[in-house]
Amino acid sequence: MKTFLKWLIITPIALAIIAFAIMNRQNVPVVLDPFGSDIPGLSFQAPLFFVMFLCGALGVLAGSFVTWIGQGKHRRDARDARAEATRLRAMAPPSNVLALPPSGSSKAA
Repeated sequence: MKTFLKWLIITPIALAIIAFAIMNRQNVPVVLDPFGSDIPGLSFQAPLFFVMFLCGALGVLAGSFVTWIGQGKHRRDARDARAEATRLRAMAPPSNVLALPPSGSSKAA
């Protein structure tokens, strides 16, 4: 059921993206110079859908990077907790206690 719902949501989105790409195939000028100089090396022609997908992908990458940076404190806390647990395990005396059998398998005398 979960797979069906996933496909029910993903299929229309994929079709809309494909339709967007087909309808926006015309070339548009992409100028990389924010001051608008006439240097031909800083501009090129590309299909509109390519420019839009590239901008979306760059936005996803930028958002992922910002999230990764923001979660640094939590990763550091987890790393410190692992180190502390390892240190405490090393300090703990060895246990010579035998394991008890599971509670359901004990035989009544």
